[in-house]
Amino acid sequence: QVQLVESGGGLVQAGGSLRLSCAASGRTFSKNTMGWFRQAPGKEREFVAMISWSGDNIYYSDSVKGRFSISRDNAKNTMYLQMDSLKPEDTAVYYCAADGTPYNLEYHAHEYDYWGQGTQVTVSS
Repeated sequence: QVQLVESGGGLVQAGGSLRLSCAASGRTFSKNTMGWFRQAPGKEREFVAMISWSGDNIYYSDSVKGRFSISRDNAKNTMYLQMDSLKPEDTAVYYCAADGTPYNLEYHAHEYDYWGQGTQVTVSS
């Protein structure tokens, strides 16, 4: 059974930092794009960042560019999201996702096949 498990969320003051982890089990994603999405109350799920299988292709949403950094360790089957200079508008449930098809670059939620259960990030002002 394939599982993605996020960790590292929590409550932080504006300007602070958090590091999210996404640990995969049940299969390897070393040849697959992985990404982070978030969903705030009353809003649609939105793209945050994605990273290709090799790490050579990385993309961020404009809202987090320059503040967040995505990375992965294929040997550990784990992806990370370093979040710095956090703002109250970053408050959301953060989800990690993985594409089931190898060597595809994916940017939209519907293109990902596997999802974690989400981890809450709350930024206080």
